[in-house]
Amino acid sequence: MTDQKVPTVGFTMSYPDRRLKSRLWRAALLVSSLSALAGCKLTVMNPAGDVASQQADLIIYATVLMLIVIVPVIALTVFFAMRYRASEKERTYEPEWDHSVSLEIVIWSVPLAIIIMLAGLTWVATHRLDPYADLTRISATQPIDENVTPLQVQVVAMDWKWLFIYPEYNIATVNEMATIVDRPVELKLTATTVMNAFYVPDMVGMIYAMAGMETELNGVLNSEGTYEGFASHYNGAGFSKMRFDVQALDEAGFAAWVADAQSVPQDLTRATFEQLEQPSIDDDVAYYASVEDGLWRRIVNMCVGEDTMCMDEMMMIDAMGGGGLEGMPDAGMDHGDNAAMTGH
Repeated sequence: MTDQKVPTVGFTMSYPDRRLKSRLWRAALLVSSLSALAGCKLTVMNPAGDVASQQADLIIYATVLMLIVIVPVIALTVFFAMRYRASEKERTYEPEWDHSVSLEIVIWSVPLAIIIMLAGLTWVATHRLDPYADLTRISATQPIDENVTPLQVQVVAMDWKWLFIYPEYNIATVNEMATIVDRPVELKLTATTVMNAFYVPDMVGMIYAMAGMETELNGVLNSEGTYEGFASHYNGAGFSKMRFDVQALDEAGFAAWVADAQSVPQDLTRATFEQLEQPSIDDDVAYYASVEDGLWRRIVNMCVGEDTMCMDEMMMIDAMGGGGLEGMPDAGMDHGDNAAMTGH
């Protein structure tokens, strides 16, 4: 048998053709990337609430100040690379040069001035946007009405859902929150298990919620609509589904929303809460027509169950010198009335 060459079918791409194909691929990738970015909604930089807008302004001011250093450094890097490249033979090369007073002044004074400005800007904004402080305005053009009280919402981060309690209206919801446009909102937050982070980008910045503790967040929404809230700190298997809608409504719309919640045939009691507390993922929105008295205090103090002593009672006993059950009378508590909470 003689060796035979099998003819190949096809063509060989020349080097210029390969370069053209590579450029076309890069151009197509750039166009597709720009198209994807064009569809992005930069909520953080264009929010619907005044507090979030002030935070966006702070980001812009800080970025501009930092660019005062970054842009010249990048420009000078390119300038020196081109001016003193190996092929440039006409430039003066001074390997012994090591110091310039004027250059040192510029190098140190400009960044120092920017750091001072950033520190002042951040200090002022941090105190103005203190999450625990009551709002000083509704928007840049609308001051706070002294006759309007903030809408109080008690928020409980659970595995893996959000519970919202409205003490003013004695209702509760799961995975849905509602506010009134241009009315300040005072959020009290806690958690039942691991640490969570509450975040509504359109309304206000992120804050953590922790078991056995109560944090606070004040914000406002200035236009009607439905906005997204979510857990922004990884907290387990259901993290990606731990989201909720925030309804910003007018007075009439909010009143109708409250009426819908009050019409459901279920109440939020200690027993209901213990069932709700069980881990679950992607829960539907739920409403509760009423909330058992004192439930928020028990949630914060981790004593919803019948056989659990509340943390505030335990701390009071410790503050009075301890002594277990025998120390309860000294702390102003009746031994018999509180025995059930300790399981004895």
